[in-house]
Amino acid sequence: MGSRVTSGVLSGALLVLSAITAWGGECQPDVLEWRGGGGSARFNVEIADTSEARSRGLMYRESLPRSAGMLFVYPEPQHASFWMRNTLIPLDMIFADATGRVTVVHSNAVPGDETPIDGGEGVQFVLEINGGLAARMGIVPGGELRHPSIDQALAAWPCAE
Repeated sequence: MGSRVTSGVLSGALLVLSAITAWGGECQPDVLEWRGGGGSARFNVEIADTSEARSRGLMYRESLPRSAGMLFVYPEPQHASFWMRNTLIPLDMIFADATGRVTVVHSNAVPGDETPIDGGEGVQFVLEINGGLAARMGIVPGGELRHPSIDQALAAWPCAE
């Protein structure tokens, strides 16, 4: 009986390990991964990849789950600037280039503030998450984002890795 239990536990562990390994290299459209500075995280994301969706963003939301965010996707790298009009919750804005490399992090954007938040030139992706979370997680310029919206031929951290 002991060998059947051990065998069952071992088989279960191998199944979990293979599932984790299989998932680890595949990007999912509703999940964005970040790594850098010795840390990593996963966020469940909504995608804003049209002009209308990018304009609306997270306006009028009263809350955002801790592991959630919105990924703004531009068709090509450009100068990006955001504001907080009609946004009810503080947000961190993580700007990234075409490779998914983080270039600018703006922490704790103030709800309702219409002061432009400049992400600079060459921005193709912006991740918005709860205010203060980027600092707590160590998200700083130089980190890498992984998501299927990033051109895999250019990606600093490709999905297949």
